[in-house]
Amino acid sequence: MKVVKTPLAAYLSPSNYIDFTHPLIAKKAQQLARNHQGELELAKACFEFVRDEIQHSWDFRKNPVTCKASDVLIHGTGYCYAKSHLLAALLRANNIPAGLCYQRLSVGTAGAPYCLHGLNTIYLTDFGWYRVDARGNKPGVSAQFTPPEEQLAFAIKEPEEKDLPEIWAEPMPIIVTTLKKYSTVIEVYENLSDIN
Repeated sequence: MKVVKTPLAAYLSPSNYIDFTHPLIAKKAQQLARNHQGELELAKACFEFVRDEIQHSWDFRKNPVTCKASDVLIHGTGYCYAKSHLLAALLRANNIPAGLCYQRLSVGTAGAPYCLHGLNTIYLTDFGWYRVDARGNKPGVSAQFTPPEEQLAFAIKEPEEKDLPEIWAEPMPIIVTTLKKYSTVIEVYENLSDIN
């Protein structure tokens, strides 16, 4: 993980897309905090809620396309990027620093085309920055919360795939543009964001 020069406070702040001051996010964050004690238990509960209870837009072919954390919670669906916005919001609402990170992966089983995949990194007192992937499990995908060991949804398998090293306090602009530009999950899938 890249050394972060951004102050930790940036990973605790609300924003337009990580809008944890929204009443429904605040309520869900409080509910999770009431039922789970300690930083690790609470972080795992937030992760598992987003992974298991929010449907991945493409897996379920479920509209609408969401971007803001509150919209993901309201509609119960989101692409990986949007789900990462909700997880960051729930963690930040509970005073656990959370950032966004990305992988560049093959859209298919191998080779071009490629796209960005969104996930999170959480600052845990005992472990430092720890990546988790709440995209949602399915056959062949089993992301877990097992610090200090990472168990992400996807492994890097070929030279053109990458774990991008940055920890973003806010979503990458190209991700926001894609999620705001297209109105259906099929349109997003046909125009997934990529970088060189």
